[in-house]
Amino acid sequence: MEIFTLFAQAPVLTTASIIDLAIFIGFIIAVVAVGIGMSRGSEGSESYFLAGRGLGWWLIGFSLIAANISTEQFVGMSGSAANYVGLAIASYEWMAAITLVIVGFIFLPQFLKAGIYTIPEFLEKRYNRFSRTFMSLIMMITFVTVNTTAVIYSGAKVYSTFFDSQTYFGIPLDIVTFSWLIGILAATYVFFGGLKACAWADLLQGSALILGGVIVLIFAMNALGNAKPEIINEAVQTVTIQSGSATISDADVAKIKESSSGYERFGVLNAHKLRMNLPWHDGVLPITALLLGLWIPNLYYWGLNQYIMQRTLGSRSLAEGQKGIVFAAFMKLIIPFIVVFPGLIAFNLFSGDMRASASSRENNGIVLEKFESVKENPAGQRSVFPFDADFAKIEPAKTMEIVLYNAAVAEIKTDVAGQNLLEQNKKILAEISKKNATLPKEHKIAVEKQLMGYDYDAAFPLLMSKLIPAGGFRGFMLAAMLGAVISSLASMLNAASTIFTMDLYKEYLHREAGEKTLVFVGRFCVLFFTVTSCFIAPMLNRPELGGVFHFIQEFQGFISPGILAVFLFGFASKRAPAICGPTALIMSPVIYALLKFILLPDMAFLDRMAITFVSVLVVLTVFRITMPRPTPYEPVSKTKIEMQTSRGALIGGLIVLILAAILYMYFWDYNTPMFKGFLDSFSVPFTK
Repeated sequence: MEIFTLFAQAPVLTTASIIDLAIFIGFIIAVVAVGIGMSRGSEGSESYFLAGRGLGWWLIGFSLIAANISTEQFVGMSGSAANYVGLAIASYEWMAAITLVIVGFIFLPQFLKAGIYTIPEFLEKRYNRFSRTFMSLIMMITFVTVNTTAVIYSGAKVYSTFFDSQTYFGIPLDIVTFSWLIGILAATYVFFGGLKACAWADLLQGSALILGGVIVLIFAMNALGNAKPEIINEAVQTVTIQSGSATISDADVAKIKESSSGYERFGVLNAHKLRMNLPWHDGVLPITALLLGLWIPNLYYWGLNQYIMQRTLGSRSLAEGQKGIVFAAFMKLIIPFIVVFPGLIAFNLFSGDMRASASSRENNGIVLEKFESVKENPAGQRSVFPFDADFAKIEPAKTMEIVLYNAAVAEIKTDVAGQNLLEQNKKILAEISKKNATLPKEHKIAVEKQLMGYDYDAAFPLLMSKLIPAGGFRGFMLAAMLGAVISSLASMLNAASTIFTMDLYKEYLHREAGEKTLVFVGRFCVLFFTVTSCFIAPMLNRPELGGVFHFIQEFQGFISPGILAVFLFGFASKRAPAICGPTALIMSPVIYALLKFILLPDMAFLDRMAITFVSVLVVLTVFRITMPRPTPYEPVSKTKIEMQTSRGALIGGLIVLILAAILYMYFWDYNTPMFKGFLDSFSVPFTK
């Protein structure tokens, strides 16, 4: 009987779906086969962890992009674009292009000359052993509990949304199932081939990823051009709700209803989001962050992040590494067009579906049920309910009820008439946070899951499920997306295993370990870290985290300012004393935590990172002045590779910088007060 039940639940395979399935399975088999096949003989530690230091520039470039771009970007960045942030989120990509050029000509020579396996290893050479060990621990923990879990979750989110969490052959196609599938596939080839397997698999996956993004953009733009007038009406209404004002004139509404140009409709519907600069008081990406805050995660990620830099550490020469980095920088300039633009279109076409996803039982539904059950007795239940700005705009009556209820729980008198309910609620929750700090555990007031207006993380999955046709395209896109997840996850697993094996196991547990032992330990770590991440990943399906992309960036804020500060200070000052290393690494999470939880909880996390970074630099400067190193630090070269700078890469890097500057000028909002009337002819053309 159970067998008949399973077949009753099985999908009906059409010719088109069989083609999709064949392409999907074929691509995944090809990736795993290429990864394992091209890495045969990777038995030594240098071969397994650094691909024998023999990677060419084109392999490095594609591998950097494939390791970086994942569903973390396609889900998280597209979701941020669908939200009010819009094109401003592209700063993570365009500033990354600039950052890569800096890394290629300042960071990379330092690391290759030192002949290191891991980034933390450099700190031992520059400062002391404690610095290396401390950084190794926090990076490994971050990889396993944050980076890998976020990548697995975002990939599982895409596929569970695409298949609508159906049950096939008795297996629920939900976030948990896809988390394990993604983890197993990634662990398979990195287990056997290490970095070389990652790099060769990334060649296929990086190419497919960019092509897939272009395909989605084309289908999305065509769908917007063919959308019926009633859909355009709904899009205009949601723009008004989201922005809080009528940003599209009646004349423009009439114009785009009659138009069949997706490009024209896109420009009118998203004109208010096609700008790179948000107000200084914005909570996600304020203009102040562009001056300093955003440079910190960018320089940390591209210059000091093991799973990214491991590719360049494996280059056959400095010139090859620099050319690969500049090649990746060129590709970073085009990423927003295939990630951010589709996110904007997704909100234009499917805001109703995002609203429905937010209202589902898994999200708002169960929270509102609890609210209805406790609102008559706030003192007895001891729970409060946060909500986001979209929920406040969509459900004003329910929002007022919640604010009054929360105020009663907090024993705060409030007058909601004419007040900004979102700000009122933030103040109430801040008061409750202060009260909780003094209450015993059994009497603390619980903060329930945040109510949200739209599920923005569903933006890209909705494009995939609703716009990509079956019969080949869908199979390729599903394979490209899975390849993106696998490539990033494999890179992180390889990096985490390298750090544990070379910085912790070899240094503290078995200093005389042979090559085979080190490779065995690295492979065991891959399996252990995969299982751990797959268990944690489904827990990220919580709206209060602010979206997967924001979750990752916020968490990195605790560690990246201190790490970046100690490396830059070490590069710049040859007399910086050893105490600078541990001081910076310990100070950073402490200062950031104080700012986030006590001093400035409402400040944008990028601004908190900037304050932390500057504070650490001030303390390091004091140490440099008061207790300088007796003799200047001189790096001891252990490398045997060619250290000649590439002239072609230098010219390419300059071109990247110029193109990035042009893009910022093109998409800058010159109508903000500080640019009022300045270079009006350069304002975003979509608004004309």
